[in-house]
Amino acid sequence: MTRVAAVDCGTNSIRLLVADADPTTGELTDLDRRMTIVRLGQGVDRTGRLAPEALQRTFAACREYAGIIKEHGAERLRFVATSASRDAENRDEFVRGVLDILGVEPEVISGDQEAEFSFTGATKELAGRDHLPKPYLVVDIGGGSTEFVVGDDHVRAARSVDIGCVRLTERHLVRDGAVSDPPTEEQIAAMRTDIEAALDLAEETVPLREARTLVGLAGSVTTVSAIAQELPEYDSEAIHHSRVSYERVREITEWLLRSTHAERAAVPSMHPGRVDVIGAGALVLLSIMERIGAEEVVVSEHDILDGIAWSVA
Repeated sequence: MTRVAAVDCGTNSIRLLVADADPTTGELTDLDRRMTIVRLGQGVDRTGRLAPEALQRTFAACREYAGIIKEHGAERLRFVATSASRDAENRDEFVRGVLDILGVEPEVISGDQEAEFSFTGATKELAGRDHLPKPYLVVDIGGGSTEFVVGDDHVRAARSVDIGCVRLTERHLVRDGAVSDPPTEEQIAAMRTDIEAALDLAEETVPLREARTLVGLAGSVTTVSAIAQELPEYDSEAIHHSRVSYERVREITEWLLRSTHAERAAVPSMHPGRVDVIGAGALVLLSIMERIGAEEVVVSEHDILDGIAWSVA
């Protein structure tokens, strides 16, 4: 048994997992799992740089996580940074800050590495579930990018494309410094065009339509599940391995895209940091389901963070 810590720093959120890993049984026992919305990717698509306030929010979360890691006595730590820090001109400033606080250098991984971690984290515990046919298509809808991975017991093909809930929102839904409330039909159509082009790109290397089971990861997907179940608050146990039909995803996406900020914020399971970007994330999920003809999505709370933890163990 090895006590490990994993940090996944994405475009919208930074997450921590401290867990005991038992390679002999394939079990990962959570000791602490948490998420903080830091919006590290704020403005990166437009400026090419990480904003000073975004860096400060991220470093504040890192200081909090450093205390938790020390408290649990984790033997090993791995910090993985994804899309926003990969794209930014001033990523060295980010690297130095994390190294000073946590004592490890963040690994700015490639999209393909990101996809492999996501696949491992999402499917390791699905192996014994014979009622979920293979191959799996694991889709990780992040803030700046979306990863597509097709595999059985191992990854067969993977691709990362630059569509994510934050990137799409900033690119198409922001006018005069504010998010459209609600978006116009023209804005939604522009997002659709971007998403379809990205799906075309993904299909050049990943056989999306060969998948028998669609597994959806990350906050946009888990929030759609929480809304579908009408949960009174966000409940990880109820969300993990839940299934949401295509029709329900379509209904929820359409509502999110025509609702106001206040209406979305009033959803009891909605994290405040997702209120403005959830419509774009749900539209990515819906578009994927339409492209591959999926009747449902299996929602997983275990994702890249769990894959990172296994790589450390």
